[in-house]
Amino acid sequence: MMRHHLILRVVTKLLVGTMILFAFYVQFHGDYSPGGGFQAGVIMAVAFIIYGVVFSLRDAQAVFPPWLVHKLVALGVIIYAGTGVVSMLLGYEYLHYGAFTPHHMEHGQHYGILIVELGVGVTVTGVMVAVYYAFAGRPPRISDEEW
Repeated sequence: MMRHHLILRVVTKLLVGTMILFAFYVQFHGDYSPGGGFQAGVIMAVAFIIYGVVFSLRDAQAVFPPWLVHKLVALGVIIYAGTGVVSMLLGYEYLHYGAFTPHHMEHGQHYGILIVELGVGVTVTGVMVAVYYAFAGRPPRISDEEW
C-alpha cells in the first residue's frame, strides 16, 4: 500500500477512469480499427490491477469483488457460445452472424462480431483480474529453511 505517495494516488484515480473509457473505445471500435475484445479486456483489467497495486488489494476487491470477477469469466464464455447457439437455433451454422439480421447480411456480421468480441472482453477482464487476485492474495513465504 502506498499511503505516503499522494501524487501517485491522485494520478491513479485520474487514470483508472480514463483507462476504463479507453477500454470501451477499443472494445466497440475493434472491428473498424486495431483492437477488439482481448485488447479491451486487458486494458480494463489493468485499470483494476493498478488500482489494487497503488491503494491495496482489499480496496480493489471492495470495488471489484472476487465473486463478481468469477461470474464475469463465465458470463463472457456464455455470451460467446450463446451467440453460436442462437445462430444454430435460427437455422444457421454455429457463429454464422447472418442470423442476427437476415435481411442485411452485412449488418448481421457487424452485430454478431460485436457480441462475440464483447464476450471475449468480459472473459479476459475476469481472468486477468482473477489471476492478479490469486497472486496478490497469497501470503509471502519468508523463511531461510526453504532454501
